[in-house]
Amino acid sequence: MSDYKMLIGGRLVDGDHQMDVINPATEELFATVARASERQADEAIEAAATAFPAWAEVPLAERQAKVSQLADAIVANADRLARALTQEQGKPLAEAQGEIAWAEGYLRHYATLEIAERTIQDDASGLIQVRRRPLGVVAGIIAWNFPLLVACWKIGPAVIAGNTIVLKPAPTTPVTALMLGELCRDIFPAGVVNIITDANDLGGYLTADPRIAKVGFTGSTATGKKIMASAADGLKRLTLELGGNDPGIVLDDVDVRATAQGIFNAAFLNCGQVCLAIKRAYVHDSIYDAMCDELARLAEAAVVDDGLAQGAQIGPIQNKAQYEKVKAFLESARRDGTIVAGGEVIDRAGYFLRPTIVRDVTDGHEIVDEEQFGPILPVIRYSDIDDVVARANASPYGLGASVWSRDVDSAVSVANRIESGSVWVNQHVAIGPHIPMAGVKSSGLGVEQAEEGLAEYTQLTVINVARGG
Repeated sequence: MSDYKMLIGGRLVDGDHQMDVINPATEELFATVARASERQADEAIEAAATAFPAWAEVPLAERQAKVSQLADAIVANADRLARALTQEQGKPLAEAQGEIAWAEGYLRHYATLEIAERTIQDDASGLIQVRRRPLGVVAGIIAWNFPLLVACWKIGPAVIAGNTIVLKPAPTTPVTALMLGELCRDIFPAGVVNIITDANDLGGYLTADPRIAKVGFTGSTATGKKIMASAADGLKRLTLELGGNDPGIVLDDVDVRATAQGIFNAAFLNCGQVCLAIKRAYVHDSIYDAMCDELARLAEAAVVDDGLAQGAQIGPIQNKAQYEKVKAFLESARRDGTIVAGGEVIDRAGYFLRPTIVRDVTDGHEIVDEEQFGPILPVIRYSDIDDVVARANASPYGLGASVWSRDVDSAVSVANRIESGSVWVNQHVAIGPHIPMAGVKSSGLGVEQAEEGLAEYTQLTVINVARGG
């Protein structure tokens, strides 16, 4: 008997298989959860397909009310969800509580959104209206870094638009998604929301199924490409929010201490396991040494511990596979640059690394060119603004970027030259449910959040009526 069950067709069910969930701070068993077979994945898809026609006819106001109820339920269970999130994902409890609050806030905003329709022409000669209709069954596949928040990112707009959904969390962080399923069971009609788990073996099954009309995926670029290929035969709609290698460009006029704090916070949030984290900091030559010193000071002062421990600021890397990848990046950093803070594995149970600052590296080094997705920040020297913009844009990624300066106009001028879906000035990871989020190049397709994100879950239809003789 598993500790947490899946939601299929309005019922909480055990899996045909089970799988263990490891606490990354202790390397000990945290939970045993249901794991779906292909048969159960098929049941979930069929339940969603069966529920779709009736759900699509439910008035928008009622669909919005259901999403608001889910937000209420998250608030009512916030403490339980936050502790489970920390234990399965590793992030400090304060960050887990923040994720719960974000999930609630995003759902609240989704519940205010209208399905945008417009009239192009309405006169004696004709009527032309642009309408939006639900697509059908959506497959939501999510990553392990923000398992509850991203689950709500998929569920909210999908059901508001009138679709039904089959959600699949990452195998290393299924618990909070399954807890969310418990809440959804008591709110939505049977089959509207279904949540199944796997061992990374059912993604292709979902994306290839002809009953799936759209795939919403958050995760690595490599996996996103596989999903795109799998969905090609059916020409499925896709929203792919993929990897990033976000640059932070620091101009020569900044307050070094204040800017270093902003850069550090944006680089080491969730132990650096954020697609929108600053992954490479470009710092002007005139302040380079001072910025490296201040970043090193912050890294050395950071409290690394079990996320449930009092005062923990940085938790463990979420899983052993990622831990080994990040350790390899440490070796690359040591080979190509100078580690001025961190650089070592912490000798204790759990997947812990000290936050690491690497200087004297540049473009072409692995630690700069690749997405580390862990607690390592390379700091790269530059002297010419045109050169640094070209270097920032040379990456195959384009998810987020930031420019830091006392002169906001100058910073905005630089920001306008960056090839990225989001570019911030004097801040980073400043996202919200009312702000569209998109990637360019290898960072993704489509839009998440806001009205533009909701539209991704609809089919545009033009009604064109001739009037008169």
